[in-house]
Amino acid sequence: MKRIVFALLALAGAAAAVSFGPAVQAQQPSADMILTNGKIITVDDKFTIAQAVAVRGSRILAVGTNAEITRLAGPSTRRIDLRGRSLMPGLIDNHAHYQEEGAYWTEETRLDGVETRKQAIEIIRAHAKRKGQGAWIYTLGGWSPDQFSDDDRLFTRDELDKIAPDNPVFLQFTREQYYLNSRAIQLTGMEQMKDPEIKRDASGRATGIVDSDAVGGRLRNAAGFLKALPKDIFESSSMTMLRDFAMAGLTASGGSCNFRDIYRQWADQGRLSMRFFCLQTAPGGQGQNVDQVIANIPKLRYFDGDEWMDNANWGERLVNTPDTVNDTKPTAPPELWQNWGRMARAVARAGIQVFIHTTMEWTVEEQLKQVEQIAKEMPVRPLRWTFMHMEGVTAPQLERMRNLGMYVAVHPRGVISGAAWQRRHGVEKAGAMPNLKAIQDSGIKWGFGTDAFEVNQYRPFQTLGWAVTGKMVGGKRTMLHPISREDALIAHTRSNAYFFFRENDLGSIQPGRLADMIVLSRDYLTVPADQIKDIKSEMTIVGGKVFYDAAAPTPSTR
Repeated sequence: MKRIVFALLALAGAAAAVSFGPAVQAQQPSADMILTNGKIITVDDKFTIAQAVAVRGSRILAVGTNAEITRLAGPSTRRIDLRGRSLMPGLIDNHAHYQEEGAYWTEETRLDGVETRKQAIEIIRAHAKRKGQGAWIYTLGGWSPDQFSDDDRLFTRDELDKIAPDNPVFLQFTREQYYLNSRAIQLTGMEQMKDPEIKRDASGRATGIVDSDAVGGRLRNAAGFLKALPKDIFESSSMTMLRDFAMAGLTASGGSCNFRDIYRQWADQGRLSMRFFCLQTAPGGQGQNVDQVIANIPKLRYFDGDEWMDNANWGERLVNTPDTVNDTKPTAPPELWQNWGRMARAVARAGIQVFIHTTMEWTVEEQLKQVEQIAKEMPVRPLRWTFMHMEGVTAPQLERMRNLGMYVAVHPRGVISGAAWQRRHGVEKAGAMPNLKAIQDSGIKWGFGTDAFEVNQYRPFQTLGWAVTGKMVGGKRTMLHPISREDALIAHTRSNAYFFFRENDLGSIQPGRLADMIVLSRDYLTVPADQIKDIKSEMTIVGGKVFYDAAAPTPSTR
C-alpha cells in the first residue's frame, strides 16, 4: 500500500514531515478539515498533483489520495467536497502598499481591471450618484487609460464635467498623469498655478490634464480628500479590501505596513485574512542623513513578529534618489551612488535583507556595481538581497546578479499600461520590458509582485494571465516574451515565500506548511490562456480557517 506523508505537529507549533505506515496512521489525531475529490496543485518541487489534503490546526497535515485523506477524518472533522475543482496555494504578492490603500478602499472609485472606457465612465457616474452632490470622486491608481480597449484617450475636464457635473473629480493614473474636472480645478486652485506640466489649450485654459507626479501630489493635498477617516469607516473599508483580496486569491504580501498596530490587533482577534511581511528602515529617512541612518541600523530588529505580521526586510530605498534618477535619465552624481554603497554596506554588515527600488537599466547597473564591491568584502548570498520593479534589467545584469546570489522581484506596470509607460520615458525597446523569458531562463530566483496601488492593479490572476499570454488589461498583446503557466505560478507562490525566509511555511501545499489555500473557479492549468485573468477564488483558507466562501458569504469560524 502506498504510504502517505504526514506532518506531526509538535506542541510548540513546529512541523516535521515524516512517513508512517498504516498501523501508525490509525493512531494519529484526526484532521480538523479535509478537502477531497479535487485537483490539488501543490506547487512543490516536483509540481505534484494530488486529490485531497488534510488540515490540523493552522497547518497542512497530509496530502494524498481521496482514500488516504478520508481515513484521517474523525467525528468533528469538517469535510469539504471539492467536486473536481482545483486547489492551489494562496497567492503571495512580494511587494505592495495594501495597508495604506485599505483606509480608502470603499471611499474611492476603483477602476482596477476595467477593460473599456464605457465601463469606466459608468462606474464614475454611478459612484458620483451614490456619494452625492459635492462629494469628491477620486481614484488613487491601479489603472490607466491604456487599458481601455475601446478608447484610450486621456480624460479632459470637459468630458469629466459631463460625466459628473455636480462633483469634483480627481483621477490619478499611476504616477504618470492626473485628470481633473472644472469643479476640482476650481477647488484646488489649479487654474492659477504656473507649472508647465499643467496642460492648457490655445487660449491658456487648463485642460484638466497634469503630467507630473509632484504637481499632482500638490493638487491632491489641496483637494484634501485624503483626510483622516473615522475609525468605523477605516475599519469597514479595510475589511472590505481584505475580503476582495480573499476573493482574488491573495493570502500574503510584502511591503509597507502603515497601520501595523491596528492590523496586529485584527490578527490577535482572528479577523486578519492576509499575512503581512513588512518593510522596515532605520530612523533618519531614506538616506537623507547617511551617517544618522547608519548609526541607527543596529537598533533594528527583524523576524521578531509571528506568522501574521513580521518585519522582513529593508526597503524601498537606501538613498532617496529622485525620480529622474530612478525612472527617466541616468543623471545622478557619483556622490549619490557612493552614499548608496555606504548604506548598503552597513545594512549588509547587520545581516539585513533588502528589497530595493530598481527600475531602468542604468539604475540596475549603478546599484549592481555597488553590490559587487560589497560582495568582495562579505557574502550577500545568505541575505537574499532583491532588486524590485526591474522593468529594464538586461540579460548580462541578470547573470551578474545570479553569480552574487541576488534575486529579482518583477512588478509589471505593463499589465495596465502595456508598453506605453516605457515609451513615455524614452525607452525604445518597450515591448521587450520586462523580458520575462530572459528572467526565467537566466536561472535566477524571481517572483511576482504588483507595487499596487498607484502604479499597478492588484489581482494576481490578471498578472498571471499577462505573464502567460503577454496581454494587458483590455486584451492588447504588448509583452513579447511570455512564460509557461507553471513558471508564472511558482513566481507568485513558492519563490515569494523564499524571499521572506518562509519557504518552510508558505508557497506550496505540503505537510507542515501553513494551510493557506484557494479553491479556484476554473482550473488554472487547463483553462484557455486568455481566461486565466478571470479566475477567482471560490474559497480562501488562511491558516486552516475559511475566510471566504462564495457559497456561504458569512466567514467561517470553524
